Amino acid sequence: MAITKTAKKNIRKTATRREHNAAQNKVLKGLIRDFKKALASKKPEEAKTSLPTLYKKIDKAAKTNLIKKNKAARLKSRLTKKLSVASK
Repeated sequence: MAITKTAKKNIRKTATRREHNAAQNKVLKGLIRDFKKALASKKPEEAKTSLPTLYKKIDKAAKTNLIKKNKAARLKSRLTKKLSVASK
């Protein structure tokens, strides 16, 4: 258990950050899920319009260290690849 004031404050800070990160992660995963659903239901136009928003969220997540930079690049690459295959 934390004894000093700073240790107690750090516990509060990490709890707040954990909640914030979990919420941001949930939003990101939801957008990815919606994108994949649009591709699965043969709606590439809908997926294509949601791609810029998804890119923006992925880049923001990488910038704020929610996900790593390489994972962001990998995600963007794979999602774009899926869209191009579905569009054909």
